[in-house]
Amino acid sequence: MTAHHSVKGASTRLHSAADERLATSSGRKDFWRATLSCWLGTAMEYADFALYGLAAGIIFGDVFFPQATPAMALLSSFATWSVGFIARPIGAVLFGWIGDRKGRKVVMVITIILMGASTTLIGFIPSYATIGVWAPACLVLLRFTQGLGAGAELSGGTVMLGEYAPVERRGLVSSVIALGSNSGTLLAALVWLAVVQMDQQSLLAWGWRIPFLSSVLIALAALWIRRHLRETPVFERRKQELEAERAEARHAPAVTDTRGFWTRTRAFWTMVGLRIGENGPSYLAQGFMVGYVAKVLMVDKSVPTTAVFIASVLGFAVIPLAGWLSDRFGRRITYRGFCLLLMFYAWPAFSLLDSREPMIVIPVIVVGMALASLGIYGVQAAWGVEMFGVRHRYTKMAVAKELGSILSGGTAPLLAAAMLSWSGHWWPIAVYFSAMAAIGFLTTFVAPETRGRDLNLPEDAI
Repeated sequence: MTAHHSVKGASTRLHSAADERLATSSGRKDFWRATLSCWLGTAMEYADFALYGLAAGIIFGDVFFPQATPAMALLSSFATWSVGFIARPIGAVLFGWIGDRKGRKVVMVITIILMGASTTLIGFIPSYATIGVWAPACLVLLRFTQGLGAGAELSGGTVMLGEYAPVERRGLVSSVIALGSNSGTLLAALVWLAVVQMDQQSLLAWGWRIPFLSSVLIALAALWIRRHLRETPVFERRKQELEAERAEARHAPAVTDTRGFWTRTRAFWTMVGLRIGENGPSYLAQGFMVGYVAKVLMVDKSVPTTAVFIASVLGFAVIPLAGWLSDRFGRRITYRGFCLLLMFYAWPAFSLLDSREPMIVIPVIVVGMALASLGIYGVQAAWGVEMFGVRHRYTKMAVAKELGSILSGGTAPLLAAAMLSWSGHWWPIAVYFSAMAAIGFLTTFVAPETRGRDLNLPEDAI
């Protein structure tokens, strides 16, 4: 971030659109309504993805790929997992474009409907034994539409909260998005903890459907709240500026952007690098490790599910702490610390998992999720919003995050399962885990420090 940006961010701090609206009682009500809405929507998204991740690791191999070996069934389950991540950047481009032109609210309503419907319908898919190859085909299709909505939901909620938050507490308030993801993961773990207690026959026949069908309740609650949302203060000010720009454009020649490709896209690629450092280790910790422990090490299925549950409970302390630290010490140094810890986590983690002892396995998964799925993401929310200018914030941030997801989280469980099948050992996966964390770590050295930035600035923060 340049000195110009730092000074300007400080000088406009008390005049930000968010702080002006929060000065009124109606503005404070709007803020709390938006916070609740974003929390519920993100909870919905991550409940969907955590449900799918747990199901892919624990049950889908038996239901949709019953004729495969355990390793190949795990590989096939995570292949359908990756389809959702392929759809996410498409949703990011489509809905991001709408969000930057028509507003954040309209997209938030569309995405919650799309995700809720897709997840609920997964619970109605007949098994492979009933309709054969059409069963996994339906699973792939619904996974794709689920990803389409999720590609815009996460970034939409992040943008909305960031644009509603007071400048001095933007890191802490934006971490509510991570609290939403944590709530969704916790809910998924709770439901699965109950479901896996069933006998194997009932679980395979109908029990696994319960988590997916119950997700409709969150979708309806989020939809009801979002129908009454007000547009963000930053976007409302942006609309006023657009009207002024159009009036001036009638009397002034068009200005051509003469900056080079790297200068114009540096913020975008920086966000991609930061996302790889977070998303890849996150989905290995809460996705692949769960399947590895349950299907390969043959540890009781309740053990990794219990670990996800405990980590989700601790997340309600870890996430706001990470957001507060980024407000206090800056986004860069806090993010860098989490990435550094993740770089050294994988090797002892996999070695300890091989013990198969529940009292060892559970803390290992909890620590991995606390670092990658909770803490680091609590910092990323505000940083991503601040890194992009108001003109294309939604589209650029959404596409950058989803591209980073494809290059890391979306393919991480699939590649890890393939590495395991190829090598028969966990060491290539540990290398892969550390490499993705290292990408995030190195990216922090070229990323700007954006704490306190005015979100109505039109240019990107680099």
